[in-house]
Amino acid sequence: MKIISLVGARPQFIKAAPVSRALRQKHQEVLVHTGQHYDEVMSAIFFEELELPQPDFNLGVGSGRHGAQTAAMLERLEEILLAERPDWLVIYGDTNSTLAGALAAAKLHFKIAHIEAGLRSFNRAMPEEINRIVADHLSQLLLCPSQTAADHLAREGIIAGVHVVGDVMAEALQFAAAKAPKHSNILSRLNLQPRGYLLATLHRAENTDDLTRLRSILSAFEAMEETVIFPVHPRTRSALAKLDFVPTSHVRMLAPLGYLDMVMLEQSARMILTDSGGIQKEAYWLGVPCVTLRDETEWVETVQLGWNTLAGAHRERILQVVRSFTSPPHRPTLYGDGHSAARCVELLDRYSESR
Repeated sequence: MKIISLVGARPQFIKAAPVSRALRQKHQEVLVHTGQHYDEVMSAIFFEELELPQPDFNLGVGSGRHGAQTAAMLERLEEILLAERPDWLVIYGDTNSTLAGALAAAKLHFKIAHIEAGLRSFNRAMPEEINRIVADHLSQLLLCPSQTAADHLAREGIIAGVHVVGDVMAEALQFAAAKAPKHSNILSRLNLQPRGYLLATLHRAENTDDLTRLRSILSAFEAMEETVIFPVHPRTRSALAKLDFVPTSHVRMLAPLGYLDMVMLEQSARMILTDSGGIQKEAYWLGVPCVTLRDETEWVETVQLGWNTLAGAHRERILQVVRSFTSPPHRPTLYGDGHSAARCVELLDRYSESR
């Protein structure tokens, strides 16, 4: 089979790495990078650290408003699909790259497999929620990380082609966690001791575009009595400039980091504060308590099991959780057994043969 794998942003590079390794054992993979994340720390270093093959095509779209960015991707993807004529287009997650891939393939009648299908926040104000709903309704093969995700699809009338395969990010994390101690010196570089700091990330539009929410979260960071390590996403840095934010000495703002440095910081943190879905899962897998800086999460199982707490952007709620959080005694296996990528490839094979 010929399969086009479409990526564009950091979370997609992570998800694609184990799937690409599994695909290339027996199939031809054409890797297309939309360029949604495009600089060294947001893109290139992830390909290197995750040993992901260099893209066959880079659309070079870059950042921009949703409409212009998605339109540019659509135009360029259409040309590649018509030239390559793949058996499947594989899309990941919920970015504008996901949406553009689903639309381009559907209109040209190419089959779509959506990895990480069925997630729902039930918040239509999130661009990601729109992207994932559209992608799911256009896909022929829906590869879900959990039964909860499959149940969401069933409630929307999507039953055919739905399979619970687990989460491919677990395999990427295992790969990186084994590699990181030999390749990352981030703890010594920052003079950090294990469990001696909090790790914070912010990038969701609901927090960066709403300056009232952002100001409240930053106020919580500043009121903490521990070191806060804060790698700053480019979108967040622009928002901080609007607030003229100057951090206190214990809030240490960093440039974006590569994946191995982030994994080292995650597994050594006392607690993680984030609005990232991927980091919520990684915190759970690494056994690190997580405070989610959102009002809802797609990864509800991490909350139900007590390892993740929703704190929104409420200053006092964030502070209360950070000071009082106690880890549960048990951490059951969540989102698969580490063989999700192989299951995805097996299902692509099966559905190709049956159709």
